Amino acid sequence: MMLRTCRVLYAQAGPATGGWQPLSFDGGAFHLKGTGELTRALLVLRLCAWPPLVTHGLAFQAWSQRLLGSRLSGTLLRASIYGQFVAGETAEEVRACVQQLQTLSLRPLLAVPTEEEPDSAVKTGETWYEGNLSAMLRCVDLSRSLLDSSGPTGNILMQLKVTALTSTRLCKELTSWIGKPGASLELSPERLAEAMNSGKDLHVSCLSTKQNQHLQASLSRLQRVVQHARAQHVRLLVDAEYTSLNPALSLLVAALALCWNSPREGGPWVWNTYQAYLKDTYERLRQDAEAADRAGLAFGVKLVRGAYLDKERQVAQLQGTKDPTQPDYEATSWSYRRCLELMLTYVSHQSPTCHLMVASHNEESVHHATKRMWELGIPLDGPVCFGQLLGMCDHVSLALGQAGYAVYKSIPYGSLEEVIPYLIRRAQENRSVVQGARREWKLLSQELQRRLLGKGLQAPH
Repeated sequence: MMLRTCRVLYAQAGPATGGWQPLSFDGGAFHLKGTGELTRALLVLRLCAWPPLVTHGLAFQAWSQRLLGSRLSGTLLRASIYGQFVAGETAEEVRACVQQLQTLSLRPLLAVPTEEEPDSAVKTGETWYEGNLSAMLRCVDLSRSLLDSSGPTGNILMQLKVTALTSTRLCKELTSWIGKPGASLELSPERLAEAMNSGKDLHVSCLSTKQNQHLQASLSRLQRVVQHARAQHVRLLVDAEYTSLNPALSLLVAALALCWNSPREGGPWVWNTYQAYLKDTYERLRQDAEAADRAGLAFGVKLVRGAYLDKERQVAQLQGTKDPTQPDYEATSWSYRRCLELMLTYVSHQSPTCHLMVASHNEESVHHATKRMWELGIPLDGPVCFGQLLGMCDHVSLALGQAGYAVYKSIPYGSLEEVIPYLIRRAQENRSVVQGARREWKLLSQELQRRLLGKGLQAPH
């Protein structure tokens, strides 16, 4: 009902006071960064656009360690790829990185670089997942401690990978049963939420005894993370993953939302991620928004284009199933724009119970979002924020931050051994983003040329 009302009111929504001024993503904000930072960014981004490095990244790392030794190889990685995309290993290093971001009016979105790949080996027992739970709880504490009154305030956000706390095999099994006759009662968000709140054993008939035990342990871990995050005033953004897992992940998020996204509790504390490159995303997003409205729940969304395009198409071809992805880049952009329009209209009438992160490196999408925010009267530093990866798209992030928008940088942290495989997987999933950073290379080169020739603004000391 609310979304139908929003569509009626859409034409009536008036612009905020003052005229909208389009942001300039011409690299002018690079004057805020040092020459060393810009040089490293240019070299690393060019290097990451070399397809063999992305495809065979782990092999290159192993070869480097054998040839140069672990110490020298690690030093080179820290000075290049690790230093560009990772905050550090210790809490002190992460804090120093975040303080530097805060001086640039940017905010942290911490990410524990741990996940279980769909084709990984079966893990025995709960030890690995319990270890990840401890890491997630520490990440919540670290996220809370990074709030600095001297930097930009606002929501404290953190990324959460559900597959660090529950097995991909269980998610696949749940996904295979969701939607089947009779499964809607056994696998309802309400039933899972009741089990989370009560701690009582949950039995799902389609699962084996061992799978039921693992589900129970997984629900307990998820509940503990959100409970701790809520106590620390940290909002959790749950990452979307492969389509073979996403229905199960959405079921778990819906259960957590029932437990924690009451507006009376200051929700939403649990947000879900929607991938615009999937054909069914707009309809799912619309249905989920209306369901949250009917249930009286706050609603949090992270909107992305999506990172698993090649893999999804390969799986569909191998299995002889329908390709779930949009046919081309233009169709994905149109899907993203439709989802963005839906959510911005919804936010303008549901704020502060509806929150949105526009997670995009696409300048056109960001321009459109800022213009629609002005037209709909959504404040710059309100329920809508922007998100980009640490070490990428700084010409957009810096321009947004300097203009007063809430901008978060996704920040992995941890040891080389933990983070480098994670970064390589992200690069493989985001080939189009990494290889499409040519405009950023050009802007970085122009700024460095200005400094070398002694023209324009000088680098900060």
